[in-house]
Amino acid sequence: MTTQRIRDFLATRRPDGPCLVVDLDVISDNFHAFRHAMPDSAIYYAVKANPAPEVLKLLAGLGSNFDCASVAEIEMALEAGATAARISYGNTIKKERDVARAHALGVSLFAVDSHEEVEKISRAAPGARVFCRVLTDGEGAEWPLSRKFGCVPQMAVDVLVYAHQLGLQSYGVSFHVGSQMTKVDAWDSALADAKRVFVSLAKQGIHLQMVNMGGGFPTKYLRDVPSAEAYGKSIYQALRTHFGNQIPQTIIEPGRGMVGNAGVIKAEVVLISKKSDNDDARWVFLDIGKFGGLAETMDEAIRYPIRTEHDGDEMEPCVIAGPTCDSADVLYEKNLYPLPISLSIGDEVLIEGTGAYTTTYSAVAFNGFEPLKAYVI
Repeated sequence: MTTQRIRDFLATRRPDGPCLVVDLDVISDNFHAFRHAMPDSAIYYAVKANPAPEVLKLLAGLGSNFDCASVAEIEMALEAGATAARISYGNTIKKERDVARAHALGVSLFAVDSHEEVEKISRAAPGARVFCRVLTDGEGAEWPLSRKFGCVPQMAVDVLVYAHQLGLQSYGVSFHVGSQMTKVDAWDSALADAKRVFVSLAKQGIHLQMVNMGGGFPTKYLRDVPSAEAYGKSIYQALRTHFGNQIPQTIIEPGRGMVGNAGVIKAEVVLISKKSDNDDARWVFLDIGKFGGLAETMDEAIRYPIRTEHDGDEMEPCVIAGPTCDSADVLYEKNLYPLPISLSIGDEVLIEGTGAYTTTYSAVAFNGFEPLKAYVI
């Protein structure tokens, strides 16, 4: 939702062009909600969701750890005040020289999902701790993750045995249930897989210590989502079911759930038109689209709440598209989006729930349009 602080900022500053405004107070509230819901899990904020220096500094000050996907993100987290001990290099696809650079910076926790990645880390970060990512099906996620990351549980066992043989510390298992996961019990089967990996390795004398339960915690778009507390209760119950009284160290990696509802994009209607005289749907073109930061509308997976000054007037279904000369730059067409009939060219709209995965998806001046500006208040 659009907070009063964001409304006041837009009313007084009147920033030109499409822009994102992020309210740090909302992020602080979200952090405390996760801390309360899962007090025994270390919070590793997924930097890729929104790496604004102000966001990282706030979270570092609150005691957050950081899940980083690149050396650049590691350096951002360090600059924000985190120590290297609070950073995980969570990308399973890393150049060997980047592993070496992270290790030189003091990072000692790395994700793997293959024998080949283990070999790189053994050479570039000898003695480091590694955790192996296990595949999940992603059922129930609005933005499911593909088979690009992770391996089947039996291979995870083999990978962690190999890591141990190469002198690394086989530290744990990770998984990701899929982004914008709306099923609170989605972690159950993944934790069952994690337990099986723990047992298999224990039989070989390798005792894992940690389960990285990933992200997936949602933000509210058009539909209500469960609270952090609801996820916390379900996850704790699953941990007790599968690990009994020997619950390992656990990590969560909220990204979208930490910052999504803290941001609002102000945009403008550039054109409203039809494609024929008897066309049933108007086309509403905004000054922001897929390449300006709304990439998660791909396949219409994420449907953002769009507010206008005419809300309450009669509505009709519309196609919504961005401003670029790329035919893929259409946000909602398969499932038309209801907008007020009274909406006019030049009207401002507010696109809510856009604090995550918008600035980082914004293209570098595609068609000459500037990357998405951001203001953090």
